[in-house]
Amino acid sequence: MNIHENIERVREHIAAACARAGRDPDSVTLVAVSKTHPVESVLLAAEAGVQHFGENRVEEAQSKIPAAGLRTAHSLTWRMIGHLQSRKVKDALALFQTIDSVDSVRLAEKLSRAAAETGSTLDILLEVNVSGEASKYGFQATGWRTETAVREPLFQAIQAIAQLPGLQVRGLMTMAPIVDDMEQTRPVFAELAALRAAAAEALGLPLPDLSMGMTDDYPVAIEEGATLIRVGRAIFGERVTNN
Repeated sequence: MNIHENIERVREHIAAACARAGRDPDSVTLVAVSKTHPVESVLLAAEAGVQHFGENRVEEAQSKIPAAGLRTAHSLTWRMIGHLQSRKVKDALALFQTIDSVDSVRLAEKLSRAAAETGSTLDILLEVNVSGEASKYGFQATGWRTETAVREPLFQAIQAIAQLPGLQVRGLMTMAPIVDDMEQTRPVFAELAALRAAAAEALGLPLPDLSMGMTDDYPVAIEEGATLIRVGRAIFGERVTNN
């Protein structure tokens, strides 16, 4: 496992996908998903030029993020990409520069209050479930194009969160289903891109970011407009477990 070589390979795939889509590779931010992987792996990725790292559990991040900070001079951006429990909000704000998985107005309100207490502004992404999978977190968006009962509450929620003090809504995030062929994820990514465009126009919000695509499907996500891709296994290998 050579993390430097893996990152170079991922960057080559990013460049190829951008070329197919007529995009600048610099318009895509690589988020290295370091969950379950040790600090040493984070440091190797940072040496290879990766700045953004994604973690999905506050408990793991509480030891990993400070440890990494003590051992590198690189400026790292830590992104919370997993489901955030309300009771962990203050802990998360002390660790992460951005929360990419805000999945309810209630959670956004708690983040807003916590950010206000520190006088800071927190970048967030809103997690949206466009695939309709019951196992996925996020604002329900299945059928948003044709179903007013889906679209109106969704847009109202986005607008309400955008008006909360201390928060900067940067865009949307989604998780595609696990499939055998990455092409099967294309409709999901295209749907999120269309939703972002429609919400931005209807609400007068920039919403510049789309976080979509992981190890098995990020080239398709880039072709459909992803500005952030979350790549773990292709960089660090299989997840490290205690079993």
